[in-house]
Amino acid sequence: MDFGLSDEQQAIRDEVRRFAENEIIPVASEYDQAEKFPHEVMDKAADAGLLGPGIPLEYGGAGYSPLETAIIVEELFAADPGIGLCISSAGFGAEAIMAFGTEDQKERFLEPIPSGDAIMGSAISEPDTGSDVSSVAATAEKDGDEWVLNGNKMWITNGSVGDYFVVLCKTDPDASGRYNGFSQIVVESDRDGFQADKITGKLGIRASDTAELILDDVRVPEENLIGTEGGGFLQIMQFFDETRTMVAAQGVGIARGATDRALEYAQEREQFGRPISDFQAIEHKLAEMRTQTEAARTLTQKSAWSVENRDEQLTALASMAKEFSSRVAVEVADEAVQIHGGAGYVNDFDVERFYRDAKITQIYEGTTEIQKNVIAREMLE
Repeated sequence: MDFGLSDEQQAIRDEVRRFAENEIIPVASEYDQAEKFPHEVMDKAADAGLLGPGIPLEYGGAGYSPLETAIIVEELFAADPGIGLCISSAGFGAEAIMAFGTEDQKERFLEPIPSGDAIMGSAISEPDTGSDVSSVAATAEKDGDEWVLNGNKMWITNGSVGDYFVVLCKTDPDASGRYNGFSQIVVESDRDGFQADKITGKLGIRASDTAELILDDVRVPEENLIGTEGGGFLQIMQFFDETRTMVAAQGVGIARGATDRALEYAQEREQFGRPISDFQAIEHKLAEMRTQTEAARTLTQKSAWSVENRDEQLTALASMAKEFSSRVAVEVADEAVQIHGGAGYVNDFDVERFYRDAKITQIYEGTTEIQKNVIAREMLE
């Protein structure tokens, strides 16, 4: 059993940390306040090889393992969760194409991501469909050699900046069985009938683009179907273990970033003639924050290792890592604000932003309640 990172993994971590310190932290507050997508930072991230890190080398990516990708995600989110999400989500949906796509699809849709020439997204949720993925109502009907899509997708990351999306839709409304009849189809944003309405006023991750997608008789060629018609639901289920592990890594990054900033502030802020870091009440907070973060990291990295090695505990581990790390992110960010006192309640300090950003990790890619359901189910089977 080896808990250490290899020399190569340490080098990846250090390089991403340098990038984050130089290119993300100085502008994070600006993009958050403006709710503006950081195109300039994305260009630099492409040059640094940080977009679509799991995309194979033959399609222009770095071919990083799930563990290495989790390391990258932690570093990005420790700098700023909003911009960190922009960078780490540039290839949302790529997993489906890597696993089930044709060679033509891989060349068309994977290769532009690492170079920064395109941004993609995954479109699953709808206005009336969140945790219950099987309730998706968007449809795709075959018309000659084209698919015609109709429906609305909600809370879509990269929605108004993406170039194409992997859309889950119903292709056989009469299919028997709750999970049958769904397919995934790639839809380019420049197609007639495609509309994206940006969602503003979010609590956190404001630099990240979120939108509602409206599909009104959008026509795409039949070759945009991913894998087998009717296999879309099962395709998505295969990737939740990996995507939830990466949200766990986000939580670890948020917790670490909040802890680092609280420690720095506590060493600088003086009360009663000495730094507040000298007071036991603050020391205990910092100790608990560090311990929780380390525990979350260990669980997350074990889950990431299990993704790569298809460990039999993977599904339970991914949900445990996601539930625990997201909870730690929220609790640690809360304590970071508390250590800052009144200063932590305004945006002069990063912890105010981390506090807002942390909550989303308990919601997307399956809520905390869904994770507990999965863990219990795996225990009882």
